[in-house]
Amino acid sequence: MESDPSPREPVDSDVDLRQSAAAAYGQGRGGEAAVLAAIAAGGAIGASARYLVGLAWPTTSGSLPWATLAINAVGCLLIGVLMVLVSEVWIQQRLLRPFVGTGILGGFTTFSTYSVDIQQLIADGHPGAALTYLAATVVGALAAVWAATRTTRALVNRSRR
Repeated sequence: MESDPSPREPVDSDVDLRQSAAAAYGQGRGGEAAVLAAIAAGGAIGASARYLVGLAWPTTSGSLPWATLAINAVGCLLIGVLMVLVSEVWIQQRLLRPFVGTGILGGFTTFSTYSVDIQQLIADGHPGAALTYLAATVVGALAAVWAATRTTRALVNRSRR
């Protein structure tokens, strides 16, 4: 027996097996091309923003990579805001989530740099800093997305009254 998804949480069209990709993103190759173009354009913007933050806030040897930690926490916060807005407010904007969520915020946040930073801290003889960074990033990112989702949902519901 298949249960219905919670009415508070949206079904992701990327993983909902009851809906085809063509139906989720528009019929035919033109719809897929538009989604890919939106993701690529957004990704270029997000990755460029991450690069600029890294240049403006360099990490000294042996210290926590604060720029990457902040990038991932802020990115998760913005993903929390975005997901509430695209699932409850701007539900007809089919390219918004691929452009902003997958593209900009996916390009802005970085698991690969986070992993390399941890490896580098360990290799440089700073395992305590590596563990602190590992935990702080996970806790900060989860707290950011949770707080942003709850706050945005409360604001959306308040504005509807």
